[in-house]
Amino acid sequence: MTATAKTTTTTTPAPTVWPCLAFRDARGTADFLVRAFGFELTAMYARESDPAVIEHAELRWPEGGGVMFGTADKGGGLPERRTPGTESVYIVCADPDALYERATAAGAETIAGLKDEDYGSRGFTVADPEGNFWSFGTYRGR
Repeated sequence: MTATAKTTTTTTPAPTVWPCLAFRDARGTADFLVRAFGFELTAMYARESDPAVIEHAELRWPEGGGVMFGTADKGGGLPERRTPGTESVYIVCADPDALYERATAAGAETIAGLKDEDYGSRGFTVADPEGNFWSFGTYRGR
């Protein structure tokens, strides 16, 4: 594998990129992500006329960053233009072995088991109950 890297003398700022996902069952998937991976639910706003519809929610990753999400097919906005269960997210973690054990114990489907990559990362990929891929590893980028 060959990579082209840009040399910089500035410090990279704290993460400011937040993937936005659409779930069929936003509450249920959020509960799974908290239990299986250790995300922290920091916000959840339901539709007043239908509490099953989540207009906006946020899960924070304890090591930095997080994801935003809402209920798919809720009648307007970005989630309607995306198909739930087709997302793929990569998240840096300090202890992929312990996280893999936690995730599989919570019922996450293994897509790629724990392994060491030739680019220096150790990690794995699992799927949530909706079919989204969640990759975790030690690679922090260049």
